[in-house]
Amino acid sequence: MKNNQPLADRMRPETIDDVVGQRHILSPDSLLYKMITQNVVNTSIILYGPPGTGKTTIARTVAFHANAEFVTVNAVESGKKDIETVCKNAKNNPDKRTVLFIDEIHRFNKSQQDYLLPFVEQGTVTLIGATTENPYFEVIPALVSRSMIFELKPISSDDISTLIDRALSDSRGLGDLSMTITPAAKEIIIEQAGGDARHALTLLELASLMTSKIISKDTVLEIVQRPHMLYDKTGGNHYDVISAFIKSMRGSDPDAVLYYLAKMLLSGEDPKFIARRITIAASEDVSNADPMALAVAASAFTAVNLIGMPEARIILAQAALYVAMAPKSNSAVKGIDAAIDYIKAHPSAEIPSHLRDTHYKSAEKLGYGIGYEYPHNYPSHWCEQQYMPNGVDACFYTNSHLGYEKKQADYQNNIQTW
Repeated sequence: MKNNQPLADRMRPETIDDVVGQRHILSPDSLLYKMITQNVVNTSIILYGPPGTGKTTIARTVAFHANAEFVTVNAVESGKKDIETVCKNAKNNPDKRTVLFIDEIHRFNKSQQDYLLPFVEQGTVTLIGATTENPYFEVIPALVSRSMIFELKPISSDDISTLIDRALSDSRGLGDLSMTITPAAKEIIIEQAGGDARHALTLLELASLMTSKIISKDTVLEIVQRPHMLYDKTGGNHYDVISAFIKSMRGSDPDAVLYYLAKMLLSGEDPKFIARRITIAASEDVSNADPMALAVAASAFTAVNLIGMPEARIILAQAALYVAMAPKSNSAVKGIDAAIDYIKAHPSAEIPSHLRDTHYKSAEKLGYGIGYEYPHNYPSHWCEQQYMPNGVDACFYTNSHLGYEKKQADYQNNIQTW
Protein backbone atom coordinates (compact mmCIF):
# COMPACT_ATOMS: atom_id res chain seq x y z
CA MET A 1 0.00 0.00 0.00
CA LYS A 2 1.36 3.37 -0.98
CA ASN A 3 -0.04 5.25 2.02
CA ASN A 4 -2.64 5.00 4.71
CA GLN A 5 -5.41 6.28 2.44
CA PRO A 6 -7.98 3.51 1.84
CA LEU A 7 -8.18 2.02 -1.63
CA ALA A 8 -11.74 3.28 -2.09
CA ASP A 9 -10.59 6.87 -1.49
CA ARG A 10 -7.56 6.53 -3.74
CA MET A 11 -9.77 5.27 -6.55
CA ARG A 12 -12.39 7.99 -6.18
CA PRO A 13 -12.89 9.67 -9.61
CA GLU A 14 -12.69 13.42 -10.04
CA THR A 15 -14.73 13.93 -13.19
CA ILE A 16 -18.31 12.87 -13.69
CA ASP A 17 -17.37 10.82 -16.78
CA ASP A 18 -15.19 8.55 -14.63
CA VAL A 19 -18.01 7.70 -12.22
CA VAL A 20 -19.12 4.08 -12.51
CA GLY A 21 -22.81 3.30 -11.98
CA GLN A 22 -25.92 5.44 -11.36
CA ARG A 23 -26.68 5.66 -15.06
CA HIS A 24 -30.30 6.55 -14.29
CA ILE A 25 -29.14 9.98 -13.04
CA LEU A 26 -25.70 10.29 -14.68
CA SER A 27 -26.24 9.36 -18.32
CA PRO A 28 -25.08 12.12 -20.72
CA ASP A 29 -28.66 13.18 -21.41
CA SER A 30 -29.68 13.29 -17.74
CA LEU A 31 -30.42 16.51 -15.88
CA LEU A 32 -27.78 16.00 -13.18
CA TYR A 33 -25.06 15.19 -15.71
CA LYS A 34 -25.82 18.35 -17.68
CA MET A 35 -25.96 20.46 -14.53
CA ILE A 36 -22.52 19.22 -13.47
CA THR A 37 -20.74 19.34 -16.83
CA GLN A 38 -22.22 22.73 -17.71
CA ASN A 39 -21.50 24.08 -14.22
CA VAL A 40 -25.07 25.20 -13.57
CA VAL A 41 -25.61 23.69 -10.14
CA ASN A 42 -27.40 26.75 -8.80
CA THR A 43 -29.60 24.96 -6.33
CA SER A 44 -29.07 22.71 -3.34
CA ILE A 45 -28.87 18.98 -3.98
CA ILE A 46 -29.74 16.07 -1.72
CA LEU A 47 -28.27 12.72 -2.70
CA TYR A 48 -30.25 9.89 -1.17
CA GLY A 49 -29.18 6.26 -1.27
CA PRO A 50 -27.43 3.33 0.43
CA PRO A 51 -23.82 3.50 1.62
CA GLY A 52 -21.10 3.12 -0.98
CA THR A 53 -23.19 4.20 -3.95
CA GLY A 54 -21.28 7.38 -4.86
CA LYS A 55 -22.87 10.24 -2.93
CA THR A 56 -19.53 11.73 -1.84
CA THR A 57 -18.01 11.08 -5.26
CA ILE A 58 -20.79 12.91 -7.08
CA ALA A 59 -20.50 15.84 -4.67
CA ARG A 60 -16.77 16.05 -5.35
CA THR A 61 -17.34 16.06 -9.11
CA VAL A 62 -19.66 19.04 -8.72
CA ALA A 63 -16.84 20.96 -7.02
CA PHE A 64 -14.27 19.77 -9.57
CA HIS A 65 -16.26 20.86 -12.62
CA ALA A 66 -17.09 24.19 -10.95
CA ASN A 67 -13.48 24.75 -9.85
CA ALA A 68 -14.97 25.32 -6.40
CA GLU A 69 -13.76 24.93 -2.85
CA PHE A 70 -15.00 21.59 -1.53
CA VAL A 71 -15.73 21.56 2.21
CA THR A 72 -16.98 18.45 3.97
CA VAL A 73 -18.97 18.47 7.19
CA ASN A 74 -20.17 15.33 8.92
CA ALA A 75 -23.51 15.89 10.63
CA VAL A 76 -22.66 13.39 13.36
CA GLU A 77 -19.60 15.32 14.50
CA SER A 78 -20.49 18.91 13.60
CA GLY A 79 -22.93 21.62 14.61
CA LYS A 80 -23.96 25.23 13.97
CA LYS A 81 -20.50 26.55 14.81
CA ASP A 82 -18.91 24.51 12.03
CA ILE A 83 -21.53 25.69 9.52
CA GLU A 84 -20.97 29.28 10.63
CA THR A 85 -17.22 28.95 10.08
CA VAL A 86 -17.66 27.50 6.59
CA CYS A 87 -20.16 30.17 5.55
CA LYS A 88 -18.02 32.98 7.00
CA ASN A 89 -15.03 31.77 4.98
CA ALA A 90 -17.23 31.55 1.88
CA LYS A 91 -18.38 35.15 2.33
CA ASN A 92 -14.81 36.30 2.77
CA ASN A 93 -13.80 34.60 -0.47
CA PRO A 94 -16.58 35.58 -2.93
CA ASP A 95 -14.39 34.93 -5.98
CA LYS A 96 -14.15 31.24 -5.13
CA ARG A 97 -17.36 29.24 -5.10
CA THR A 98 -17.83 26.97 -2.05
CA VAL A 99 -19.51 23.59 -2.24
CA LEU A 100 -20.60 22.54 1.25
CA PHE A 101 -21.04 18.79 1.44
CA ILE A 102 -22.90 17.61 4.54
CA ASP A 103 -22.63 13.88 5.01
CA GLU A 104 -25.51 12.21 6.88
CA ILE A 105 -27.49 15.44 6.78
CA HIS A 106 -30.45 13.63 8.34
CA ARG A 107 -28.45 13.56 11.60
CA PHE A 108 -28.82 17.32 11.94
CA ASN A 109 -31.76 18.22 14.16
CA LYS A 110 -34.46 20.65 13.03
CA SER A 111 -32.79 23.76 14.43
CA GLN A 112 -29.49 22.85 12.78
CA GLN A 113 -31.21 22.30 9.44
CA ASP A 114 -33.13 25.56 9.85
CA TYR A 115 -29.80 27.33 10.41
CA LEU A 116 -28.69 26.31 6.92
CA LEU A 117 -31.63 27.93 5.13
CA PRO A 118 -30.46 31.57 4.85
CA PHE A 119 -27.02 30.54 3.57
CA VAL A 120 -28.65 28.31 0.99
CA GLU A 121 -31.13 30.97 -0.12
CA GLN A 122 -28.45 33.67 -0.33
CA GLY A 123 -26.18 31.44 -2.38
CA THR A 124 -23.37 31.79 0.15
CA VAL A 125 -22.65 28.11 -0.36
CA THR A 126 -23.81 25.42 -2.75
CA LEU A 127 -25.24 22.81 -0.42
CA ILE A 128 -25.02 19.11 -1.24
CA GLY A 129 -26.48 16.86 1.41
CA ALA A 130 -26.01 13.11 1.55
CA THR A 131 -28.32 10.76 3.41
CA THR A 132 -29.10 7.07 3.59
CA GLU A 133 -32.58 7.92 4.86
CA ASN A 134 -35.58 9.08 2.88
CA PRO A 135 -35.18 12.88 2.87
CA TYR A 136 -38.93 13.40 2.73
CA PHE A 137 -39.06 11.87 6.22
CA GLU A 138 -35.75 12.97 7.74
CA VAL A 139 -35.01 16.42 6.25
CA ILE A 140 -37.13 19.46 7.10
CA PRO A 141 -39.69 20.40 4.40
CA ALA A 142 -38.22 23.88 3.98
CA LEU A 143 -34.84 22.43 3.00
CA VAL A 144 -36.38 19.71 0.83
CA SER A 145 -38.43 22.29 -1.07
CA ARG A 146 -35.25 24.26 -1.86
CA SER A 147 -33.34 21.21 -3.07
CA MET A 148 -33.24 18.86 -6.00
CA ILE A 149 -33.36 15.29 -4.74
CA PHE A 150 -31.61 12.45 -6.58
CA GLU A 151 -31.96 8.86 -5.44
CA LEU A 152 -28.92 6.60 -5.87
CA LYS A 153 -29.31 2.86 -6.34
CA PRO A 154 -27.04 0.02 -5.17
CA ILE A 155 -24.14 -0.42 -7.59
CA SER A 156 -24.82 -3.24 -10.05
CA SER A 157 -22.71 -6.39 -10.17
CA ASP A 158 -21.30 -5.45 -13.58
CA ASP A 159 -20.30 -2.01 -12.33
CA ILE A 160 -18.61 -3.42 -9.22
CA SER A 161 -16.73 -5.83 -11.48
CA THR A 162 -15.55 -2.83 -13.49
CA LEU A 163 -14.42 -1.07 -10.30
CA ILE A 164 -12.44 -4.14 -9.21
CA ASP A 165 -10.71 -4.38 -12.61
CA ARG A 166 -9.94 -0.67 -12.53
CA ALA A 167 -8.46 -0.87 -9.02
CA LEU A 168 -6.24 -3.81 -10.04
CA SER A 169 -4.90 -2.02 -13.11
CA ASP A 170 -4.73 1.63 -11.99
CA SER A 171 -1.50 2.87 -10.40
CA ARG A 172 -3.56 4.85 -7.91
CA GLY A 173 -4.88 1.53 -6.67
CA LEU A 174 -3.15 -1.85 -6.88
CA GLY A 175 -1.84 -1.52 -10.41
CA ASP A 176 1.82 -1.40 -9.39
CA LEU A 177 1.46 -4.79 -7.69
CA SER A 178 0.57 -6.62 -10.94
CA MET A 179 -2.11 -8.65 -9.17
CA THR A 180 -4.86 -10.73 -10.73
CA ILE A 181 -8.09 -12.09 -9.33
CA THR A 182 -9.86 -15.34 -10.14
CA PRO A 183 -13.46 -15.17 -11.42
CA ALA A 184 -14.67 -17.06 -8.34
CA ALA A 185 -12.95 -14.63 -5.99
CA LYS A 186 -14.37 -11.65 -7.84
CA GLU A 187 -17.85 -13.15 -7.69
CA ILE A 188 -17.63 -13.53 -3.91
CA ILE A 189 -16.54 -9.92 -3.48
CA ILE A 190 -19.39 -8.74 -5.69
CA GLU A 191 -21.89 -10.84 -3.76
CA GLN A 192 -20.61 -9.74 -0.38
CA ALA A 193 -20.54 -6.08 -1.39
CA GLY A 194 -24.30 -6.01 -1.80
CA GLY A 195 -24.20 -3.00 -4.12
CA ASP A 196 -21.72 -1.10 -1.92
CA ALA A 197 -18.71 -0.07 -4.02
CA ARG A 198 -16.71 1.06 -0.99
CA HIS A 199 -17.17 -2.30 0.70
CA ALA A 200 -16.15 -4.13 -2.48
CA LEU A 201 -12.90 -2.17 -2.72
CA THR A 202 -12.26 -2.67 1.00
CA LEU A 203 -12.57 -6.44 0.58
CA LEU A 204 -10.29 -6.28 -2.46
CA GLU A 205 -7.70 -4.31 -0.52
CA LEU A 206 -7.77 -6.73 2.41
CA ALA A 207 -7.45 -9.67 0.04
CA SER A 208 -4.44 -8.02 -1.63
CA LEU A 209 -2.64 -7.93 1.72
CA MET A 210 -2.87 -11.71 2.00
CA THR A 211 -1.32 -12.67 -1.31
CA SER A 212 1.45 -11.53 -3.60
CA LYS A 213 0.03 -12.24 -7.05
CA ILE A 214 -3.31 -14.03 -7.38
CA ILE A 215 -6.37 -13.23 -5.30
CA SER A 216 -8.17 -16.56 -5.07
CA LYS A 217 -11.53 -17.68 -3.79
CA ASP A 218 -9.95 -19.05 -0.61
CA THR A 219 -8.20 -15.73 0.00
CA VAL A 220 -11.47 -13.84 -0.12
CA LEU A 221 -13.36 -16.41 1.95
CA GLU A 222 -10.74 -16.08 4.66
CA ILE A 223 -11.52 -12.38 5.17
CA VAL A 224 -15.30 -12.62 4.83
CA GLN A 225 -16.80 -13.02 8.28
CA ARG A 226 -20.50 -12.59 7.57
CA PRO A 227 -22.74 -11.25 4.79
CA HIS A 228 -22.61 -7.50 4.28
CA MET A 229 -26.26 -6.50 4.43
CA LEU A 230 -27.71 -3.03 4.26
CA TYR A 231 -30.25 -2.89 7.05
CA ASP A 232 -30.74 -0.19 9.65
CA LYS A 233 -33.36 -1.16 12.20
CA THR A 234 -34.37 2.47 12.65
CA GLY A 235 -33.85 3.74 9.11
CA GLY A 236 -35.50 3.81 5.74
CA ASN A 237 -34.21 0.42 4.62
CA HIS A 238 -35.84 -1.10 7.68
CA TYR A 239 -39.21 0.08 6.42
CA ASP A 240 -38.44 -1.00 2.85
CA VAL A 241 -37.69 -4.58 3.93
CA ILE A 242 -40.70 -4.95 6.21
CA SER A 243 -42.85 -3.41 3.45
CA ALA A 244 -41.55 -5.97 0.96
CA PHE A 245 -42.17 -8.74 3.51
CA ILE A 246 -45.78 -7.68 4.08
CA LYS A 247 -46.48 -7.23 0.36
CA SER A 248 -45.01 -10.67 -0.35
CA MET A 249 -47.39 -12.24 2.19
CA ARG A 250 -50.26 -10.31 0.63
CA GLY A 251 -49.13 -11.43 -2.82
CA SER A 252 -48.98 -15.13 -1.80
CA ASP A 253 -45.28 -15.56 -2.67
CA PRO A 254 -43.80 -17.96 -0.09
CA ASP A 255 -40.23 -17.78 -1.41
CA ALA A 256 -40.15 -13.98 -1.23
CA VAL A 257 -41.66 -14.14 2.26
CA LEU A 258 -38.85 -16.42 3.44
CA TYR A 259 -36.22 -14.26 1.75
CA TYR A 260 -37.27 -11.04 3.48
CA LEU A 261 -37.85 -12.85 6.76
CA ALA A 262 -34.31 -14.28 6.60
CA LYS A 263 -32.89 -10.84 5.76
CA MET A 264 -34.56 -9.30 8.79
CA LEU A 265 -33.50 -12.09 11.13
CA LEU A 266 -29.88 -12.08 9.97
CA SER A 267 -29.81 -8.31 10.40
CA GLY A 268 -30.91 -8.51 14.01
CA GLU A 269 -34.53 -7.39 13.65
CA ASP A 270 -36.67 -7.85 16.77
CA PRO A 271 -38.65 -11.10 16.25
CA LYS A 272 -41.59 -9.59 18.16
CA PHE A 273 -41.77 -6.76 15.62
CA ILE A 274 -41.96 -9.32 12.80
CA ALA A 275 -44.62 -11.33 14.67
CA ARG A 276 -46.75 -8.22 15.10
CA ARG A 277 -46.61 -7.51 11.38
CA ILE A 278 -47.62 -11.09 10.56
CA THR A 279 -50.58 -10.80 12.97
CA ILE A 280 -51.73 -7.56 11.34
CA ALA A 281 -51.46 -9.12 7.88
CA ALA A 282 -53.53 -12.08 9.04
CA SER A 283 -56.48 -9.76 9.63
CA GLU A 284 -55.81 -7.10 7.01
CA ASP A 285 -55.05 -9.37 4.07
CA VAL A 286 -56.57 -12.75 4.93
CA SER A 287 -59.46 -11.82 7.22
CA ASN A 288 -62.29 -14.35 7.28
CA ALA A 289 -61.24 -15.99 4.03
CA ASP A 290 -59.28 -18.14 6.50
CA PRO A 291 -60.06 -17.25 10.14
CA MET A 292 -57.31 -19.61 11.29
CA ALA A 293 -54.67 -17.22 9.93
CA LEU A 294 -55.22 -14.84 12.86
CA ALA A 295 -55.17 -17.75 15.32
CA VAL A 296 -51.88 -19.01 13.88
CA ALA A 297 -50.34 -15.53 13.87
CA ALA A 298 -51.46 -14.73 17.42
CA SER A 299 -50.14 -18.09 18.63
CA ALA A 300 -46.85 -17.40 16.86
CA PHE A 301 -46.56 -14.03 18.61
CA THR A 302 -47.04 -15.71 21.99
CA ALA A 303 -44.58 -18.50 21.16
CA VAL A 304 -41.93 -16.05 19.93
CA ASN A 305 -42.15 -14.18 23.23
CA LEU A 306 -41.80 -17.42 25.18
CA ILE A 307 -39.01 -19.03 23.17
CA GLY A 308 -36.90 -16.34 21.55
CA MET A 309 -34.19 -16.75 18.94
CA PRO A 310 -32.85 -18.77 17.24
CA GLU A 311 -35.81 -21.18 17.46
CA ALA A 312 -38.28 -18.35 16.96
CA ARG A 313 -37.20 -18.21 13.33
CA ILE A 314 -39.11 -21.45 12.71
CA ILE A 315 -42.27 -20.16 14.35
CA LEU A 316 -42.12 -16.92 12.39
CA ALA A 317 -41.57 -18.85 9.16
CA GLN A 318 -44.58 -21.09 9.84
CA ALA A 319 -46.88 -18.18 10.59
CA ALA A 320 -45.66 -16.05 7.67
CA LEU A 321 -46.04 -18.97 5.26
CA TYR A 322 -49.56 -19.68 6.56
CA VAL A 323 -50.59 -16.09 5.89
CA ALA A 324 -48.88 -16.12 2.49
CA MET A 325 -50.59 -19.32 1.36
CA ALA A 326 -54.04 -18.54 2.78
CA PRO A 327 -56.89 -17.29 0.56
CA LYS A 328 -56.97 -13.50 0.65
CA SER A 329 -59.64 -11.01 1.60
CA ASN A 330 -59.43 -7.40 2.71
CA SER A 331 -63.11 -7.26 3.66
CA ALA A 332 -62.41 -6.54 7.34
CA VAL A 333 -60.09 -3.56 6.83
CA LYS A 334 -62.19 -2.13 3.99
CA GLY A 335 -65.37 -2.58 5.97
CA ILE A 336 -64.23 -0.96 9.19
CA ASP A 337 -62.52 1.91 7.37
CA ALA A 338 -65.65 2.56 5.32
CA ALA A 339 -67.77 2.61 8.48
CA ILE A 340 -65.34 4.97 10.24
CA ASP A 341 -65.34 7.34 7.27
CA TYR A 342 -69.15 7.30 7.17
CA ILE A 343 -69.52 8.07 10.87
CA LYS A 344 -67.00 10.92 10.63
CA ALA A 345 -69.17 12.46 7.93
CA HIS A 346 -72.51 11.56 9.60
CA PRO A 347 -71.91 11.57 13.36
CA SER A 348 -75.48 12.12 14.58
CA ALA A 349 -77.49 9.05 13.55
CA GLU A 350 -79.53 7.68 16.46
CA ILE A 351 -79.65 4.05 17.53
CA PRO A 352 -83.14 2.58 17.01
CA SER A 353 -85.12 2.44 20.26
CA HIS A 354 -85.68 -1.33 20.13
CA LEU A 355 -81.90 -1.91 20.11
CA ARG A 356 -81.13 0.28 23.11
CA ASP A 357 -80.05 -1.01 26.52
CA THR A 358 -82.86 -2.07 28.87
CA HIS A 359 -80.77 -3.12 31.86
CA TYR A 360 -81.69 -0.18 34.07
CA LYS A 361 -84.78 1.13 35.78
CA SER A 362 -87.27 3.10 33.71
CA ALA A 363 -85.68 2.14 30.35
CA GLU A 364 -89.04 0.78 29.22
CA LYS A 365 -90.71 4.10 30.08
CA LEU A 366 -88.40 5.68 27.49
CA GLY A 367 -89.52 3.12 24.95
CA TYR A 368 -86.17 1.37 24.90
CA GLY A 369 -86.15 -2.29 23.91
CA ILE A 370 -89.79 -2.34 22.95
CA GLY A 371 -90.34 -4.30 19.77
CA TYR A 372 -86.98 -6.07 19.76
CA GLU A 373 -87.16 -9.55 18.25
CA TYR A 374 -84.84 -12.21 19.73
CA PRO A 375 -83.37 -14.06 16.71
CA HIS A 376 -82.94 -17.35 18.57
CA ASN A 377 -86.70 -17.62 18.93
CA TYR A 378 -86.96 -18.26 15.20
CA PRO A 379 -86.25 -21.58 13.42
CA SER A 380 -83.29 -20.28 11.45
CA HIS A 381 -82.09 -18.12 14.40
CA TRP A 382 -82.68 -15.11 12.21
CA CYS A 383 -85.50 -12.65 11.79
CA GLU A 384 -85.86 -9.49 9.77
CA GLN A 385 -85.65 -6.28 11.77
CA GLN A 386 -83.93 -2.90 11.64
CA TYR A 387 -80.39 -2.75 13.01
CA MET A 388 -78.98 0.31 11.25
CA PRO A 389 -79.81 3.74 12.71
CA ASN A 390 -82.64 5.62 11.08
CA GLY A 391 -81.53 7.32 7.91
CA VAL A 392 -78.39 5.25 7.45
CA ASP A 393 -78.60 3.50 4.11
CA ALA A 394 -75.04 2.33 3.50
CA CYS A 395 -73.19 -0.90 2.79
CA PHE A 396 -69.78 -1.25 4.43
CA TYR A 397 -69.07 -4.97 4.09
CA THR A 398 -68.24 -6.68 0.81
CA ASN A 399 -67.77 -10.44 0.88
CA SER A 400 -64.81 -11.70 -1.15
CA HIS A 401 -66.47 -15.09 -1.81
CA LEU A 402 -63.05 -16.66 -1.24
CA GLY A 403 -62.19 -19.38 1.24
CA TYR A 404 -64.35 -19.42 4.35
CA GLU A 405 -65.97 -16.12 3.38
CA LYS A 406 -67.76 -18.00 0.61
CA LYS A 407 -69.40 -20.19 3.27
CA GLN A 408 -70.33 -17.07 5.21
CA ALA A 409 -71.87 -15.55 2.07
CA ASP A 410 -73.86 -18.71 1.42
CA TYR A 411 -75.16 -18.60 4.99
CA GLN A 412 -76.15 -14.95 4.72
CA ASN A 413 -77.95 -15.59 1.45
CA ASN A 414 -79.81 -18.66 2.69
CA ILE A 415 -80.96 -17.83 6.24
CA GLN A 416 -83.94 -15.87 5.01
CA THR A 417 -85.36 -18.94 3.25
CA TRP A 418 -84.76 -21.56 5.97
